[in-house]
Amino acid sequence: MSPELLVWLVTAALCLALATQPLWASRIDTVLWRWYLVGFPLAVLRVRVTWRKLCQTTDLAVARRPGDLLIGGDTLVKGSPLRPIPPSLGPILPTPNGFTARIRLHPGQTPAQVVALADHFAHAWRVHSVRVVSPERGHVVVVATAHDPLSDDSRALLPARRPRPMTARIGKAASGPWEIDFRQVPHWLIVGATRSGKSNWLAALVVELAPQQVALVGIDCKGGMELSIVAPRLSALAISRREAAQVLSALLVEAEGRMRQCRQAGARSIWELPDEERPVPVAVLVDEIAELYLTDGSRETKSEAAECSTSLLRLGQLGAALGIHLVIAGQRFGSELGHGATALRAQLGGRVCHRVHDEASAEMALGDLSPDAVCVAQQITEGEQGVAVTTVGGHWVRARSTLTTPAEARQAAEEHAHRAPTLKVLGHSATEGGEARE
Repeated sequence: MSPELLVWLVTAALCLALATQPLWASRIDTVLWRWYLVGFPLAVLRVRVTWRKLCQTTDLAVARRPGDLLIGGDTLVKGSPLRPIPPSLGPILPTPNGFTARIRLHPGQTPAQVVALADHFAHAWRVHSVRVVSPERGHVVVVATAHDPLSDDSRALLPARRPRPMTARIGKAASGPWEIDFRQVPHWLIVGATRSGKSNWLAALVVELAPQQVALVGIDCKGGMELSIVAPRLSALAISRREAAQVLSALLVEAEGRMRQCRQAGARSIWELPDEERPVPVAVLVDEIAELYLTDGSRETKSEAAECSTSLLRLGQLGAALGIHLVIAGQRFGSELGHGATALRAQLGGRVCHRVHDEASAEMALGDLSPDAVCVAQQITEGEQGVAVTTVGGHWVRARSTLTTPAEARQAAEEHAHRAPTLKVLGHSATEGGEARE
């Protein structure tokens, strides 16, 4: 194609876009449109211009040895001067709020060297943050976020909501919407200090799950202060450890019944059953897990704690295929809680860490899945309520849950109270203000 023809085609496309602007302008996100037309090209130019100099100053560039020549008794070096060669920078691809760049490392270089330079890249390219992942040996992918997606004055165009059941969009992350998919990650652990955003996270989850065909079971041993606002949508609510033991035991009976049903149908999970035969999924919401484990030393409380611990562990091991999912929230969750805590934590593949007061709490939530995320979680300030670090596929990402007031959560629970399924095994489990749904 000749340059003249290319110019005429571009001019015609611009004229057509201007002529039809009233038709498409209202349908396109202005911020996203500005990023793709202006922000991204400038970012690519900045990356390409600074890449060689940046690699030289950060010691990523490798100098190849020039040829030399020995003359007489003295050594006379001749050849091309030393010229450090940076790692190969591949194509730079846009994302709704940033870009990705693939880097091919020199022999002997490791992804850890590039991870340590993430802040250098962010400052040189003038972006909000940079995250480095290694999809395969010898290559790394740099994921740059142009603007803070968790701030009020910045937003990204979110894709349409998926109709897949047991999926909840509870906020936004650096890469787009923050979605919880229980069929992909069946059990979740939510950790954070007081007033860090745990209750808001649970409220946002309930609001998203309320319109779906799912049974919500609450365990709130703080007298039901947190989960009572959504009690109309719950199939059962336990407000003490004794009631929690009864509810969990009943759920184990439900799990055994579902196992028999799957075995008779030759299915490995309830999702392989026909729609008309599939039992309703169950999400067990536990607020402040420590209240279930800590005892006063008496035989009765020790027995109740051991029973709750064993039941939760069995549900964690068996529940994924049976449609029984655990959401465990607490300030910290480690071996100091007692028997079975560490084993249960190993079953909770989804991790969310809000602001914490010590490194050990962040280590308990994120250390075994993504060690790099521990430092990021400790940098969350008190003014960033709702901001958390979550792990996705072994990599961490910052996210913030949607602000959900108690009034909004209560309204959603009352509006969809008729959708609360009846579980026969929970027919005699106590709830705040009366018995469970018959």
